[in-house]
Amino acid sequence: MSRDITGLALGFAASGVLHLVKPEPYVAIVPKPLPFKKELVLGSGVLEIALGAMMLHPRTRRLGGRASVGLLAAVFPANVQMAMDVVRDEKAPTLFKAAAIGRLPLQLPMIRIAQKAARS
Repeated sequence: MSRDITGLALGFAASGVLHLVKPEPYVAIVPKPLPFKKELVLGSGVLEIALGAMMLHPRTRRLGGRASVGLLAAVFPANVQMAMDVVRDEKAPTLFKAAAIGRLPLQLPMIRIAQKAARS
């Protein structure tokens, strides 16, 4: 298994644990029209842990990769919401604003790695 797939899988697992242990920052970036924000965050945390584990095991790597592509696409609106909120916040440091915007394009390499896992 390649390092990039391992890295994505471990990143998913770590992020999933953070969703469960400290959901508040994630709840804050769920797009405003969506209901059940905390439940969505907790569910996505469990899903990230499961998908990370699936990408680590050869038998489930393909399905884990495919589902990870879907999850990354599904959470992208929350990342956009966070960037918009940070940019609008007059008190937010410029570096934080730049990081919130700069992380948006990082979804693409993550999706590519998940697709690679789906093909393996």
